[in-house]
Amino acid sequence: MQPHDFWQEIHPPSTFDRQPAEGHRGFYPAEFEDGRQLRLPIRELADGEHALASLIINQAGFSVEDALCASLAEKVRAFAPEVVVGLPTLGLTLASGTARKLGHSRYVPLGTSRKFWYRDDLSVPMTSITSPDQLKRLYLDPRMLPVIENRRVLLVDDVISSGRSMAAALDLLSSCGVRTVAIGAAMLQTDAWREKLAAVDPVWPDRVVGVLQSPRLKRTASVGWVAE
Repeated sequence: MQPHDFWQEIHPPSTFDRQPAEGHRGFYPAEFEDGRQLRLPIRELADGEHALASLIINQAGFSVEDALCASLAEKVRAFAPEVVVGLPTLGLTLASGTARKLGHSRYVPLGTSRKFWYRDDLSVPMTSITSPDQLKRLYLDPRMLPVIENRRVLLVDDVISSGRSMAAALDLLSSCGVRTVAIGAAMLQTDAWREKLAAVDPVWPDRVVGVLQSPRLKRTASVGWVAE
């Protein structure tokens, strides 16, 4: 596949082998709960021996984006969220679509670009696995605070991997007195995030909802990739 061909089509169940004998080559087939599959490109890590499956939702075809949002909305309905809050930048696409699927009239975006009317007390430091060397600040627009105060909040990001970005967002909303009832993501990448979120509060690993899941991959002797 060409790089721009990924994330454009959802395939029927069992289209691709989930455990090929020689390992995955070029892509990893992540599955929806109903068995439908989405091909994700495999990104080799710096050590050359491990890799991760990647999802970039704002490069996805609209039908794929719509399916991810619809599935997440159904999975989080049990938490009865009243407002969806999205993390920048790719989480905003998922948050907006999920809010629509839940029947909401709007969503609330967090940001990393400081506007002149923002307040330092409505911000926290943040790093992410995709930008580990960039220390940013995560901001809540003060004008959005009344929208989420005393509401049941669903916090949404595109992918949860290390859990660092999500922990920062939980910290920010908690400092504002906002009640987060659940966390949603298009993909849960490995289980590394569990320890980070459990350190925030032991309840969080059980309140995280993902549409897709992908493992850490290890190179095989045949130059394929298998789940570690």
